[in-house]
Amino acid sequence: MSEIAKRYFMLHKPSGMLSQFIGGVDTLKMLKDVDFDFPEDTHAIGRLDSASEGLLLLTTNKKVTKLLFKSKVPHKRTYLVKVRYNVSEETLQQLRNGVTIHIHGGVDWTTTPCEAEIVPDPSIYNITDEKHEYSPYSWLLITLTEGKYHQVRKMVFALKHRCKRLIRISIEDMLLGNLPAGEVKEIEEEDFFRLLRIDNWK
Repeated sequence: MSEIAKRYFMLHKPSGMLSQFIGGVDTLKMLKDVDFDFPEDTHAIGRLDSASEGLLLLTTNKKVTKLLFKSKVPHKRTYLVKVRYNVSEETLQQLRNGVTIHIHGGVDWTTTPCEAEIVPDPSIYNITDEKHEYSPYSWLLITLTEGKYHQVRKMVFALKHRCKRLIRISIEDMLLGNLPAGEVKEIEEEDFFRLLRIDNWK
């Protein structure tokens, strides 16, 4: 009997949705509420917290999470981040060099160097900006290879900039693109691993 083919998906997760199919709370939507007929045993690869938006990968292949997020080869994740107040070049350099944040267990952790830049117009990434603002704000593009709990939010907060929106726009060469919020796109297996730069998946 031949093995059932694994399937792979990308979802533009909207804000206010948990990255899980079961076990949530009544006030938040879950992946089961997405208008798509996922096959049995589909699960999210990694997570975005409920307030965050953007690229979320799902699959029926149980090996992918380990290959992507627990491998010795780090994989880049890029986030479009809206923060309160104007961000200075000095702050950008602090983000790039590493920021000390509090992680699980009350431990201080200095983040690894990352890429950070100002984004003058988020619409180039197909993101609509809400213009009803009463204080200055900035959009940042942050690319990192580690993923501590709420890491990006904690990084900008440590530098006196509260995160107002957080949107994951890519994992390696897998791009959110113009996929609308709440929509799903199925990806062929070969393309999935090629875009994620995972070579040892067979």
